[in-house]
Amino acid sequence: MSFNSQYITLNDGNKIPQVGLGTWQNKNSEATIDCVYQAIKIGYRHIDTAAIYGNEEEVGAGIKKAIDEGIVKREDLFVTTKLWGTQQRLSQQAIKQSLERLQLDYVDLYLMHWPVALKTRSIDPSDPKNYLCIPMNPENKSVRDIDVNWTFVDTYLAMQHLKKEGLAKSIGVSNFSINNLKELFKHPLFKIKPACNQVEIHPLLPQDELIAFCKEEGIVCEAYSPLGSTSSPILTNETLVSIAERLNIDVAQVCVSWAVQRGYVVLPKSSQVARIEKNYKNLVKLSDEDFATVNGLKEKYGEKRFVSPDFSPFKTFE
Repeated sequence: MSFNSQYITLNDGNKIPQVGLGTWQNKNSEATIDCVYQAIKIGYRHIDTAAIYGNEEEVGAGIKKAIDEGIVKREDLFVTTKLWGTQQRLSQQAIKQSLERLQLDYVDLYLMHWPVALKTRSIDPSDPKNYLCIPMNPENKSVRDIDVNWTFVDTYLAMQHLKKEGLAKSIGVSNFSINNLKELFKHPLFKIKPACNQVEIHPLLPQDELIAFCKEEGIVCEAYSPLGSTSSPILTNETLVSIAERLNIDVAQVCVSWAVQRGYVVLPKSSQVARIEKNYKNLVKLSDEDFATVNGLKEKYGEKRFVSPDFSPFKTFE
């Protein structure tokens, strides 16, 4: 059974393809253009990027090439990008810069990348790309320069206007905890519920409680790093390797299939076209036994989070 053409309806009525192409760490210019273009040729209709990835221009070029060649129309694609912390006070300016880099009139989903604003006092605003950095505190170069006078609630309230203006079809958040969402919901000017919450989810970090909360609130979860990190023990996990060998697929496809079966959006990434194709075409319906086995990996091997930057004094994931 193939899952690769399934869609999920968001709380605003827009539909999101359940399997998308992640592009984090894809920075080689020509290779990234080709990855996006080839992914669309393979059948992907969901492309995920972010301003801080530094590849919006390449992602946009790959999309444009596919559209120009008649492979797809713009309305066939679901494109996501994200607001970086240095521009949380400038969300309208930020999305317009992203759209220019992507060569698009709108994005289908615009996410707040982290629930933390970063200061921009050392940034030259004359060059938009100068915002795409991680500013460090000038008094302590080992920690990020956090804008403690601006909250993620302030940012989200401003993002609501981006949807109303048609710059983003849907808006949402990323790396939000249950407590972050509850804090957002209680603000009197909060009107538009996030369509998605993109977070790290994989067999060693299944996020059961967060997924259940989001589902109850009508928010679709998206899984980034569904295979863990680049050197992830997930890819060599003996239990997953055994399942993959028996099903004649790779461990990556076991993880993506498991994610799809759990009912959220999953964003496998690769810079190799062959793997991009496998992660889309080689998905299977896991048996009840295999599904339960993957569900039990956290308990067997322990919980593992691979993406956990220090935003002190803000406590992420709490």
